[in-house]
Amino acid sequence: MDIAVILPCYNEAVAIGETVKQFRAALPDAVIYVFDNNSSDESVRIAEEAGALVFSEPYQGKGNVVRRMFADVDADVYVMADGDATYDSSAAPELINLLVSRNLDMVNGARVNDEIEAYRRGHKFGNALFSGLVKFFFKSKINDLLSGYRVFSKRFVKSFPAVSNGFEIETELTVHAMQMRMPIGEVKTRYFSRLPESNSKLATFSDGWRILKMIGLLIKDEKPVPFFLSLALLVFLPSLFVFVSVFREFLETGLVERIPSLVVAVSGFVATMLSIVCALILQSLALARREARRLSYLRYEGVAASGVGRTMSSAVKAERRRFG
Repeated sequence: MDIAVILPCYNEAVAIGETVKQFRAALPDAVIYVFDNNSSDESVRIAEEAGALVFSEPYQGKGNVVRRMFADVDADVYVMADGDATYDSSAAPELINLLVSRNLDMVNGARVNDEIEAYRRGHKFGNALFSGLVKFFFKSKINDLLSGYRVFSKRFVKSFPAVSNGFEIETELTVHAMQMRMPIGEVKTRYFSRLPESNSKLATFSDGWRILKMIGLLIKDEKPVPFFLSLALLVFLPSLFVFVSVFREFLETGLVERIPSLVVAVSGFVATMLSIVCALILQSLALARREARRLSYLRYEGVAASGVGRTMSSAVKAERRRFG
């Protein structure tokens, strides 16, 4: 089968050459692609000298690079990692073997490292927080949500409607797998500290906020009923409290003296009804989008489907010969 190693790269001159060499040693038959994202250093030249096929993506951001890689590269199995030499390339055969042997669509490389230098301050906490949120809302089985080390089947890649621009792309990848109910797996892999003079491009607070916002948007788009019903409840309860107090005064005095409070309460009831209507409409749209993605997904065979098909065909022919 055709195996493609796809590496997003932005100013990784220190590490990209070593990353390509490591994956070349681990997967000698794979084609290694480096997609440069407007690097201002020698990343492109070093990647080419290391033997990678280098392409460029002018739109800045990892999400844009992943979208381009998925669109331009054609293979049976895709191994995605960062170009910073922090992921264990020697684990790639194990991840691929799990993907193929169980006919999965995604295998996540969960990072394991006790070195303080490997993670910037707050990153472990943020990863645990975001992973917990996705587990709660989408029943995710992934423990390391923000890992950039993943192996995909062709049908995952070609059915993935990438909309992210930056580092929130890993969240979108996981939610896509869970909403499509794809078979996935996870393997613990070593995670190394960055090489000297190599700097992380992840901004702790701004990118953390973007990831959190992406989780909220995915909840709205993929699970609109609980999202909008929660908003409706938050608006309805205070409005009901205000309305009851105004109505009680009306029963006692026969007058409505707090007109502004009554207007606020009625407005809250209207907003509650609008939220419920939005939930019902968007639920239908979410179902239609999911069906479209499913049809796109079914256009491609799984990594082990061809072998299974040949086995079943041989069995059918044998039975036909047996019974004449």
